[in-house]
Parts: sequence; structure tokens; C-alpha cells
Amino acid sequence: MPAPFINRELSWLEFNQRVLDQVFDKSLPLLERIKFLAITASNLDEFFQVRVGGLMAMTQRGIKRTSNSGDTPSQILTVIRERVQQMGADQYRVFNDELLPAMACAGLHLIEADHLDDFQRSRLGEIFDKQIQPLLTPLAVIEDQTHPIVPSLQVIVACRLRDNKKRSSRHALIPIPDSLSRFIAIEGATDGRYLMRVEDVVALHADNLFPGEQLTATTTFRVTRNSDIIVDDRDAINLAGKMENALAARRFSDTVRLEINARAPRDMSRAIRNITKSSSHEVFCANGPLGLSSFMDLAFVEGFDHLRSPEWSPQSSPSISPGASMFDTIAEQDILLHHPYESFEPVLRLLEEAAEDPNVLAIKQVLYRTAKQSRIIDALIKAAENGTNVTVLVELKARFDEARNLERADDLLRAGAQIVYGVRDYKTHAKILMIVRREHGSLRRYVHLSTGNYNESTARLYTDLSYLTCNPEFGHDASLFFNAVSGRSKLLRFHRLLPAPTQIKSSLIELIDGEAERAKQGLTARILAKVNSLEDPDIINALYRASRAGVEIKLNIRGICCLKTQDGRYSKNIQVVSIIDRYLEHARAFYFHQGGDPKVYISSADWMTRNLEKRVELMIPIEPSRIKKRLIRILEACFNDNVQAYEIQADGSSNRIERRKGTKTFRLQEQFYKEACKAARDRDHELAMTFEPHIPKS
Repeated sequence: MPAPFINRELSWLEFNQRVLDQVFDKSLPLLERIKFLAITASNLDEFFQVRVGGLMAMTQRGIKRTSNSGDTPSQILTVIRERVQQMGADQYRVFNDELLPAMACAGLHLIEADHLDDFQRSRLGEIFDKQIQPLLTPLAVIEDQTHPIVPSLQVIVACRLRDNKKRSSRHALIPIPDSLSRFIAIEGATDGRYLMRVEDVVALHADNLFPGEQLTATTTFRVTRNSDIIVDDRDAINLAGKMENALAARRFSDTVRLEINARAPRDMSRAIRNITKSSSHEVFCANGPLGLSSFMDLAFVEGFDHLRSPEWSPQSSPSISPGASMFDTIAEQDILLHHPYESFEPVLRLLEEAAEDPNVLAIKQVLYRTAKQSRIIDALIKAAENGTNVTVLVELKARFDEARNLERADDLLRAGAQIVYGVRDYKTHAKILMIVRREHGSLRRYVHLSTGNYNESTARLYTDLSYLTCNPEFGHDASLFFNAVSGRSKLLRFHRLLPAPTQIKSSLIELIDGEAERAKQGLTARILAKVNSLEDPDIINALYRASRAGVEIKLNIRGICCLKTQDGRYSKNIQVVSIIDRYLEHARAFYFHQGGDPKVYISSADWMTRNLEKRVELMIPIEPSRIKKRLIRILEACFNDNVQAYEIQADGSSNRIERRKGTKTFRLQEQFYKEACKAARDRDHELAMTFEPHIPKS
């Protein structure tokens, strides 16, 4: 019998269900629940743009090839639609029945047009005339002519208009520009904050846009379009231009989902389906406001801090002395940072010091996703302007960050940096920075390797691991890596680092099989791993072999898990848990017992075929004993959470792990934050007790 696999798309939907479970958790502060609701909606937007878009393209081309789970694209789409319909019903049920009433009780009112008083109507009229109407561009819908193409992921107000003189009716569309805030603040009769959705304000005043016609009905809809667009990267010289064309095409590609208000009149629903060229399979009726992803704005509305979780501020690492040179600090010892519990600031300081240091001769870095206002980019620009040799690989194929990466690449080019637009046929997903510095007549290479992006914003929201070292062998490998990605040489002759697509997958399988052999010999055999996703069939089959051999395997997987758990033949020794909490679990770390001499790694790569075979990635061995022990403790702690952890079931669904009677409550992320705070306090106390005598100058 073939080994069992859980369908990738359905496993992802079960991950999104775990996020949605947080919205139903009444122990969470109200605005945290709204934040999680917005995240589930944003996740679904991307899921439809990429995964559903790709599956629909396959069915249109007549592709019937089955996935590892044995499903054809059309079969997967059918199950996806059923599951998403249920998920959508759950989203709007909790929104209407729990969140809206709770917001009103807390003084945060989402007001409807029917509940406006005369003063509010007058005030909204002024706001519409001065701040909204000038930005609107109504689109006419003319029968027997090409319909207007509406942009993806924008809320559209559809209008039914009647010309009484001509005794005729027609439809028109009003796209709500992204430049407009989703919520319009208005004064209320009582204390609190009163907000109205911008599409409701537009619908209320839409008749102003069509003088001489009667507005007889309005409704809203929202289109999601296929963003799974492949760019031919063989012409490296024109890659940036091709990417710009692809971004333009993405806004108006085929419809993969049509969200429409459930109360829309039937004739308008038919017209909207016709305009958007949507079949009944693409239609999802919403019992509430469309585009719940933009409700993230509500989660951060001012004046309601009491409805949020207390902030966990990133702590200073005890390995880094305040004010000390980052070069001196790294030269003294290798450093592991656990973000966001420990601040990302040392990484920023390292780059900013390098930008100003006349002894720094070269900076080389891979950028996949960056912050909007990026100190990383600013430092690289400063270094280039100061005459340092700066080489940056900017990955233009980082989905949904392509436009920003194009813009920042241009900024770097103008400053004099050398830019590489990725690698042909592969995405470059490795997280690596190398700084070459002249010291005492020779060159020393400082290297930063990470599981997360060089992005100050997400560094406060994602859990990741950073490793800082000036180990000569790591420096040697970093040089080889950058030579390979910028000079078309091969990813060979590395001393320590393991790259993909050439080595990571084979090395992982060898490590897994090694544990299986030890188990067969009656030796202790154990694997701990933390990844975002597990999908690669070769890795899964290796884990099945190890499980059948008796290896104890514990996997902490945030999202997709195609491995079938609780199968008596294949996976009886495998436990899979997933943790959903205030931070997005993003780190990748692996432990192999190796007969009592453990091997521990961090990596930029998930255990997915795309990462292991189709991307440039890095897996980093961690060798200093104190850092290795710390990483093992981090991995082991992932399986102790009895507050925010779920155990993945045989069918791919999840059950929340309950605290056993007599055991202490253990919340992983809270524990890591407390440990970071204690370590920072202990370091501050140590510094405070260190006396520095004033010695007179001779």
C-alpha cells in the first residue's frame, strides 16, 4: 500500500481553523480576537490567490494528475469550497453574534446608515464631498459591451440606477480605492468611538455621483484574482521589467473567488456574476462586511489599549553588552538570538556600525522581504555611499513583496550598490549577511544567519532564531555562497553550511535514516523538529521509516502537515503539535540524537519540496555547546505547551491540548518571554554591581 498523505490544501485550511479558534476564545481581549479574525481573512485571501488560483488553472488546462494524497485538482477544489463555506459561516457568526455586541459594550461602535442621527448624516455628507468623492471613479456597465474589469481585493459598491425619463435601468460600479481608510470616524451622541465602513458611506451618497438618475439599490462585492503567475526569469537583464508586467497582470487576472453580500438583490447578484465572469463555484455569500482582513485596523484603534493584551517588549540579549561594538562582541563569542523575545536591534546595530566603519571593505546580503521603512536598506545605502563594496541579492520573486523589492533595489542601485535579481529558475530564500572587515593586517568575515527575514516589523511579530559568528569556516562558506548566487558558480565545497537545492534534502534524509538504524540496533534514537510546513514526500517517507524502526519523533509544525499522524503502521511513534499564539511561529530548528552526540541545526527552509528542491536555502549546524543546549531546550519546550498548543489528528484536523490534572499551566511563548525578561534583569544587575575605578591619567 502507498504511504498515507494528508492533502496539502486541506491541511492548510485546518491551520487557518486553528487561527479562527482564537477568535472564539473569550478569554482573549476583544481586540486580540478581532486581530485573529482579520488574520484568518488575510490568510484566505492569499490562499485563494495562490493555491486555488493554481488549481483552477490546472483544471482549465485539463490536468488530472493526482496529488500525493490521491486527489485530482477538481476534487481538491470541490472539498476546498465546502470547507471554506463552513469557515466563512463561522467567521461571520462570531463577528455578528459576539464581536459586534462586545465592541458596542466597550464603546467602539460600528454604526449602520439606519442608525445615523441628523447631525451625523450632515457630517458624513461633508466628509464624503471633501475627502471621498474626489477619489472615486464610477464605472459604467453597458449591455452588449465589454464589461469593466474591477481590481482584485477591493470592495466594490454596485449600484442599480433608473432613468425615469427614459424609463430604463442600468448598473454602475464604484471601486473603493485602497488609499481610503476602511473606517470613517464620526461623532456620536454618547461617549465612545463611532466608525462607519467607507463602502457604507459611499453607498449612502452614491446618488450624488449619478445626477438625473434614481438610485434604486446598492450592494457590495469583492473579487479575488489568480496571482499564481509564473515569470520567465531566463532573461535576467529584463527580469525587473517582466516582473512589473506580471504585477500589472495580477490585478486583472482570472476570477477565483467572488464575495458578495448575502442580502444583495437577485438581479444585482446575476449582474455581478456576469461582470466578473464568475461561475456558481466561485461565489461566496457573506453575512456581513466584505474584506474582513482590513478589520486589522480596528485591532489597533487608539484609545482602547485595555482591550488588547499587555505588550511584550523585546528584551536585550545578555550576550551583548550595551554600547559595546558588535564586532568586538561577536569576536568574543558566537551569539544566538531568539526573536522577538530578544531584540532584533543587535542585527540592525551590526549593519549600521558596518556602514560607518572605514575598516569594513564589503557587505553582502540576501533580502527576501523587508520593512516599509527599513533601517536595513538605509544602512546598506549609507555603506554604499561611503564607498564600501555592497552587494545585495534582492529576490524579485518574493510573492506579494515584488513591488517593494523592485523599489528598494532601485534605491540601492542609485546609491552605488551592486544588485543581483535572484537566481535563474530558483527563489533565493536563504537569510544571510556577511561583512568583510580589515583587522590587524588581515581580513575577518562576520556572518549573520537566520530563520527569518531582514524585516524590523516582522521581527517583532514572528518567532525566529539568529546566529552571529566570525568562525572562519562559516565565513569561508558565506563567501562561496555569495560567489555562487552572484557569479553562477556551483554550491559546492562548503565546510559547514548545507545549501539547497544541492544538500539539505539528502542530508536530512541521511540524518533521519541514521536515527532509524540506531533504533534497529536497540540504541536510543530521537528526532525533534520545528518547521512551518511539512509536505515533501521523501522527507515524510523517511520519517515513516524511522517511526516504524522505533525512533521517537516529535514535530512542532505551525501550518501544513501532510504526514498522517496516529497511523499504527506508519506513524505510531510520531507526535505532531501546532502552537497558535500572539506571535507567528516561524523558526526552523532540528535535533537528531546521534547516539548521544546530538546534531542541531537551524534553517531558512521548511520541509517542503519547493524549499528543498526549488529554492536557494541554508541549513546551519550549531556547534558551540552552550548554544546547542539552549536550542535543544527551546525545541523540547515546544511539546510542553498546554494552553495554546494543538495536537494534529489522523484526518488532519486539530484538537487543543488540555492541561492534565495535577500539572502546571505552561504557555510556551509566555515562558520564553519571562525567561528573556529574567535574563535581561540578571544582566542589568550584574552590570550594576561591576565597579569601574576612576584612574588618573599619568
